[in-house]
Amino acid sequence: MSDNQYYQIPGVENGIRLESRVLEEKIQAAVAAGHRRIQVDAYGQHGIGGRLWQAETDKVLVRVTGHSGQRLGSMGFPNTRIDVMGPASDDVGWLNAGAEIVVHGNAGNGVANAMSQGKIFVGGNIGARGMTMTKQNPRFAPPELWVLGSAGDYFGEFMAGGVAVICGIDPQTPENILGYRPLVGMVGGRIFFRGPHDGYSKIDARMTPISDADWAWLDKGLTYFLTAVDHLNRYPEVADRDRWQMIAARGPKDKVIRKIRSMAEFQIDVWDRELGRGGLVGDLIEAEMTKIPLITTGDLRRYVPVWANRKYRAPCENACPTGIPVHDRWRMIREGRLDEAVDMALAYTPFPATVCGYLCPNLCMSACTRQNAMMPSVDITRLGKASVKAKTPTPPASTGKTVAVVGGGPAGLSVAWQLRLRGHEVTVFDRSEQIGGKIISVIPEARIPKDVVAAELERVRGLIPHVHLQQALSRDDIIGLKTDFNAVVIATGAQKPRTIPVPGGQKLTPAFEFLRRAKVDGIDPGKSVVIIGAGNVGCDVAVEARRLGAESILLIDVQKPAAFGKEKAHAEAAGAVFRWPCRTREITDEGVVLDTGELLPAHTAVIAIGDMPELDFLPDTVKTHGGFVTVNAYFQTTDPAIFAIGDMVRPGLLTDAIGAGRKAAAVIAGILEGKTPAEAVILEEAQPGQERISEYGGVHAAAFDGRQVMDKGRVKLEYFDPRITEFHDVDECGAECASCGACRDCGICVEVCPQAAISRRELLTGGYEYVVDPTRCIGCGFCVGACPCGVWDLVENEPLLV
Repeated sequence: MSDNQYYQIPGVENGIRLESRVLEEKIQAAVAAGHRRIQVDAYGQHGIGGRLWQAETDKVLVRVTGHSGQRLGSMGFPNTRIDVMGPASDDVGWLNAGAEIVVHGNAGNGVANAMSQGKIFVGGNIGARGMTMTKQNPRFAPPELWVLGSAGDYFGEFMAGGVAVICGIDPQTPENILGYRPLVGMVGGRIFFRGPHDGYSKIDARMTPISDADWAWLDKGLTYFLTAVDHLNRYPEVADRDRWQMIAARGPKDKVIRKIRSMAEFQIDVWDRELGRGGLVGDLIEAEMTKIPLITTGDLRRYVPVWANRKYRAPCENACPTGIPVHDRWRMIREGRLDEAVDMALAYTPFPATVCGYLCPNLCMSACTRQNAMMPSVDITRLGKASVKAKTPTPPASTGKTVAVVGGGPAGLSVAWQLRLRGHEVTVFDRSEQIGGKIISVIPEARIPKDVVAAELERVRGLIPHVHLQQALSRDDIIGLKTDFNAVVIATGAQKPRTIPVPGGQKLTPAFEFLRRAKVDGIDPGKSVVIIGAGNVGCDVAVEARRLGAESILLIDVQKPAAFGKEKAHAEAAGAVFRWPCRTREITDEGVVLDTGELLPAHTAVIAIGDMPELDFLPDTVKTHGGFVTVNAYFQTTDPAIFAIGDMVRPGLLTDAIGAGRKAAAVIAGILEGKTPAEAVILEEAQPGQERISEYGGVHAAAFDGRQVMDKGRVKLEYFDPRITEFHDVDECGAECASCGACRDCGICVEVCPQAAISRRELLTGGYEYVVDPTRCIGCGFCVGACPCGVWDLVENEPLLV
C-alpha cells in the first residue's frame, strides 16, 4: 500500500515535537472525520492507536513510522490494526481490548500486559514481563501474543488467560527462550514454544501434549503471523510439529501443594530471627507477643450484621416509571409460579403485554445490575409478552365514590384501572371512536401485533364498563363533571403538533397525522421522504413510509438524534438515514431546503418535533404554563377537584403516563377516604414489602415508595454465568436475575459463617427470615461479602455504656 493512500499525521510541527496528548487528539479527529487509513510519523509519543472507538465497526488501519513511545495500542478496540514499521518501546498492547498490533522488530518490556482481547505480533524478541496479568472473557476469543524470537524474564507472570506463541527464531537468548522464572502465578491460558528453556513454575503450570486440534490451530496461525511480520520465508523452520512444546496452567484441583508455614513457625523462623528480640530492630520491640485468646461476640463486637431484606429498591424497579418490582416477578418464575408472575403485573399497569412486551424501551433492563459485569440484562420482554394471557382481576366491592376520567389513552386508562381496583366507580370519556389513545391510533402494527392490543383493551373494558366514546367535552362540560363526580382527572394527551416557523411550513405533514393515515393505508408518501425530527416518533414514520413504498428516507435534526432503542433499530433496518446537524430554511414543492441552501428532495416532508396538548376546553380555575397544565407533586391542578396526568403535564414515555396514573389514583383514593394528599402518599410509602408484592384480594400495590435505591456494588455477580449472552425462555431469565436487595433464600450466608451464627427461621405469619445469634457472631462480615443479593448490612454496634 503506497504512502499516498494514508492520511498523514506528523509527530513534529514547526520543528517542535507534539505532546502525546496532542498527537492522540489529532488521531481521534482524523477518525471522526472519516479517515480509516492513518500514518503516524512518531517521535516517542505514547499510546498511539488506542481507543479508536469512534469508528464503531469500521476498520481502522494505523501505520506507525519513526520511534513510537510506550503503551502503543493501549486499550485498542477490535476495529483497529496497528503496524509499527520497526521496533517498539515498553507496554505494547497494554490493556488491549481487541486491536491487532504488528511490530516489525523487537518490543520492550510489558508486551500484552493485562490484555483481554486482540492479537499482538512481534517480528523479533520481547523484553521482560510479557503476557503478564492477561485475562479472558469466555464470551470472546482469547488474547494472543506471537513472538518470532524469545521472551524476556518473568514471562507470563500471573497470566489468567490467552495464548502465547514463542517461535524461537533468531532468539536473543538461544539457550533459554522463555527467560528467567516464567509463568509464576499462572492460572489460565497456554504457551506454545519452540526451543530450550531453563524451567518454569511447575507449581502453577505443567507440560501438556499438543493435540491434533492444537496443532491445526497453531499451524494456521503461524502462516498468518509470519505473513503479518513479513517473515513467511521462515515458515519451514517452524513447520516441524515435533519441535514444539506446550505449557498449560494447572487447574484448581491440579495445583502442586506446598507446605504452608503456620503462624507459630513464621513467628519463630522469620519474625523473631529477623525483626524480633535479637534481630534487626530487636532493641525497639517492647510489645507483648503472647497470643490474645479473646474473639469478641455480643456487645463487644464493633460491627454487627443485619439482614436488610427489601430495605432498598432494586435498580430495575426504581428505573421503571410504572414501578413494577421486576425482580419479584422473576422470583415467582424461580418458584414455578408463572401464572402469578404474569397476573402480578396487572396491579401496576393495564398494559403489561403491550408496553412491557413490545413498546417500552425497557428502562428496567437498562438499569439491570448485571451490566456492571458486562452480562446481558434479564429480558423482561419475554415475561411481558406472556402477560397477554393475564386474567382480568376481580375488583373489590364498590365504595360508592365516583371519578370521571377525560381521556381514554394510556394515562387515562391507567388511573381508571387503579381506581377501579380500589373499589371506586370510574367513568371514562374520550372523543375517539375507541379507547387506547396513541397505542391504537398511531403506533405501527410492525411494532406490536394487533391481536395483543385487542386482547388487552378487551380486558380493560371488562374491568371498566362505563366508557363514553366520541365525547368531545367543552369547558362547561368539565365544570359539570366536578358537580357530578367526586373527582375529575384530565388525561387527553398531546394532540397538537409542534411546527417550525419557515416559509412553506403548511406543506409539512404532522407525524401523528401521517401515522394515523398510514394505519389504514390512507397515505401515499411517494418515493422520497424527509422527516424533520429524528426522535422515536420520527423513526415510526420512517418504518411506515418504507412499508408504504418509500425508497429514500432521511431523518434530519438540529442535534444528535434523540432516537434510541428498538425504534431506532427498526428505522435503520428499514433503510432510513440519520443526518445532523441540519437547520431547515424553507419547505418547497421539491422538498426541504436547509440553511446552507442544499435541497433535500422529498415527495413527502413530515414534521416530528413533538406535540402540545389542547387546553382550550379547561375551565379558568385550571392554570397552565408553557402550554402544559400546572400540577403539584400530587398531580392536582390549581383546581383541587381536578387532576391532570400524562402528556398534558409533561411529554414522556407510555410508561411515564401509566406510572403517573398509578400515583394520581393513590392520591385520589386517599382524598376520597378523607385524607390529605400528603397523608395518602405517606400511607402508601408505609406499606410493608409483603403487601407491596401481593396479588389482588383487597391489597393494592403501593404507588409511592420512599425507599432508597440499592447500590449495585452490594450485589455479587460472580455467582452468575458470564457465558450466557442471550436468554431463550423465562425460566432462564428467572435463574439469572440477581434479585437485588431481595433474599433468594439460597442459604449461602448460613454456609459461609465461620461461627455458625446465622440460621433461617420460619415466621408464623408466613415467609421466613435469617437471624444472627449474637453469642456466636464475631462481626467478621463474611455474610455481607458472600450474599449474592446484597441483603446483609454490616453496621456499627451500639456503644457500650460506661
